[in-house]
Amino acid sequence: MTVNFIRSSLHQMIMRVVAFNGSPRKGGNTEHLLRHVLSVLEDKGVKTELVQVGGEKVHGCTACGKCFVNQDKKCVFDDDIINDCIGKMVAADGILIGSPTYFADVSTETKALIDRAGFVAMANEGFLSRKAGAAVVAARRAGAVHAFDTINHFFGISGMYTVGSIYWNLGLGMNPGDVEKDSEGIRTMQALGENMAWILKKMKSR
Repeated sequence: MTVNFIRSSLHQMIMRVVAFNGSPRKGGNTEHLLRHVLSVLEDKGVKTELVQVGGEKVHGCTACGKCFVNQDKKCVFDDDIINDCIGKMVAADGILIGSPTYFADVSTETKALIDRAGFVAMANEGFLSRKAGAAVVAARRAGAVHAFDTINHFFGISGMYTVGSIYWNLGLGMNPGDVEKDSEGIRTMQALGENMAWILKKMKSR
């Protein structure tokens, strides 16, 4: 029983963060920014996972209401990766959602993820409540703050703790890898990782 108790205690202390890359450009600036955050989290002992959502064939919420009828923590449409993403959200303590800035807002895939995951969470006793969430946004020049707000609104309505940094969680760059030249953006991502790790540890110590 002692061994099982120790194993159970260790399992409870393990912190998990899942990051969703909503950019269709795999290896692009959004992924670069997310990886900077994840690197800090890993250094702090947090288990991390990066999930590619952008570029996948996903569709938006149809407002069919079946998630409220079934209440199985799934979207009724099971023909894309969204239910897998929802399952990873359920298992995580912290959630990062990254998106490029398209016409001053998030990518189509990012919007589909937050709409469908949000409704499923509401239909299932708000299972995202009191998890930590942080938005990460890449932009060429402008519009990032609006995209940042879109993701944060999802966290807010889901009852989550929104994690900030030393500036808005964004980085500037056009071609893949250009954000690495944005020193302030990189420092912002590193500070975001520090802040999320701190909050997760506080949550686990309660």
